[in-house]
Amino acid sequence: MKPDDIMAGLTQFHGSEEYYRHWTCRAVITEGVKFLADACECYWLINAIVSYQLEPRIAGEEFQVWKLAVSNHAATLTVDDGNGNIVGSFPIEYTDFPLDHAEIWLQRTSVRQPWVLLLPSEY
Repeated sequence: MKPDDIMAGLTQFHGSEEYYRHWTCRAVITEGVKFLADACECYWLINAIVSYQLEPRIAGEEFQVWKLAVSNHAATLTVDDGNGNIVGSFPIEYTDFPLDHAEIWLQRTSVRQPWVLLLPSEY
């Protein structure tokens, strides 16, 4: 898909009726995040967000805002606490991600429930 088509497609997601379990079983993704992962071929991004939950400074945040900023086939993945306080920043040397940015939120509902990865429009 072309970037304009992906961006147009992302605007259709408001809430989610179906959730898809991440292979680790520690997280679920919404329909909008699945669309993003399929359209941009970026399941690596979902895997990165889930794997960074092993870092104590990140795992301590119940709500997280993950932002991918892409420029010249390189990127930076940052996470903040939802109030703009950066908790982590991770350089990505090369990516073929077709958009110049993406944002995924992670919300923990309880200790026994999987984490939910969603688009801001699905909150």
